[in-house]
Amino acid sequence: MKYLGRSALLVLGGLTLATCATNPATGKKELSFVSESQEIQIGQENAAAVKSQMGVYDDPKVQNYVSTIGKRLASESERPNLPWDFTVMDDPVVNAFALPGGYIFITRGILTHMNSEAEMATVVGHEIGHVTARHSVQQMTRQQIAQVGLMAGAIASKEVAQHLGELSQGLGVLFLKYGRDAESQADALGFKYALNDGYDVRKMVDMFQILERVSGGSKIPEWQSTHPDPGNRIEATEARLQKVTKPLDSSRVNRDEFLAIIDGMVFGDDPRKGYFTGATFIHPGLAFALDFPADWPTQNTDQAVGAISPNKDAILELTAAGNDPPDVALQKLLSNEKIQAGQPRKLTIQGNPAAQAQFAAQTDQGQLRGLATFISYNGVTFRFLGYTNANSYADYESRFQTAMGSFRKLTDPKALNVQPARVKVETVPKAMTLAEYYKQFPSTIPIEQVAIINGIQTDTKLEAGQKIKRVVGGTQAGN
Repeated sequence: MKYLGRSALLVLGGLTLATCATNPATGKKELSFVSESQEIQIGQENAAAVKSQMGVYDDPKVQNYVSTIGKRLASESERPNLPWDFTVMDDPVVNAFALPGGYIFITRGILTHMNSEAEMATVVGHEIGHVTARHSVQQMTRQQIAQVGLMAGAIASKEVAQHLGELSQGLGVLFLKYGRDAESQADALGFKYALNDGYDVRKMVDMFQILERVSGGSKIPEWQSTHPDPGNRIEATEARLQKVTKPLDSSRVNRDEFLAIIDGMVFGDDPRKGYFTGATFIHPGLAFALDFPADWPTQNTDQAVGAISPNKDAILELTAAGNDPPDVALQKLLSNEKIQAGQPRKLTIQGNPAAQAQFAAQTDQGQLRGLATFISYNGVTFRFLGYTNANSYADYESRFQTAMGSFRKLTDPKALNVQPARVKVETVPKAMTLAEYYKQFPSTIPIEQVAIINGIQTDTKLEAGQKIKRVVGGTQAGN
């Protein structure tokens, strides 16, 4: 994942500390190179990076709700004494994931697609299962075993040895792919945790059906892309349901309570964090706009906004770089021993103080050459980099200069005041189909998507007094 902030793997020298440990969730003996204290440290360090880079959803009510339920489920698991931490991320993608040591993340994107606390409990329980069964630790151990031969060769090869650090850093926990057996085990554990806590685990089937429908579009949800096919998981869940001996009709669903929590939640991309209109990037929250080359694919994240050339051989990237004056910030960049600095100069861009210089840097793929511009605006200094291989710099320099020179104050009141779309929970006034309801109470999103987030069909008959979600207001990024 792009959110990895720092390496989570132990150095290979730790291989001599391997032990045979008992898996808390299965009771089986397993070879492990990672102790529980190391596991907690790995999770803690990476959790801080994830929260910083992805962004935490700013609603204490939602955070407390998810944390309370998550900690209650975890307290009854096989590893109740881990420092369990549950966080809702400000991300529109349908996603949930776990880091070692008890750090669980769930996005607002997946929450807006749920319809009950019971559904949420099975998803959170699944992620708890990854931690209790030490799946990421197992994967790290397998990767370290695979590198034993490389480590032995490195003893006699200084050239290989100097690259070992880079190799380890490329294998962070957020890139670990669990096998289908691990995913199925996490499903079973999530089912068990939710059932033991009194939830109606039949809602796990509903959750998988929603994921299956979301994946029918062009964008597969992150949570499903690394998990088994929902259809197979539905069958496995139904098989588990056949073995449940206690009645479920009186089990906890808490639909109304859950819907009250997500009522008003941001839906989809939040335009306050920046969005594109064609090649123009608009950031209402920071009140600036700029233009990228018209034919360059673009991307906006919490950390940077950028574009890549059609030939994928040049990049433009804007990031916040603190509040140093532009010339000071530029000098810090150019003072890096790996950078060959050009002559810096001060200038003004759209009335804003700036500093600029060319630079070059040697990489394993050859020499890069680029243009760095630091711009001071509203108390923040922004770093704008444009770079390509040295032989292509002359072809791209004018595009770099044009994009950097377009950075300007946002003055359009409509753009400045844009707001995100939000979930609105309403009561159906009378019996009608969803199609009839949508015609009377339209949404920002298409009716097919309204059906998906409510777990129903477009021709489903709604009952008078029934709670239903729709999405209202806002400007979806990219529209």
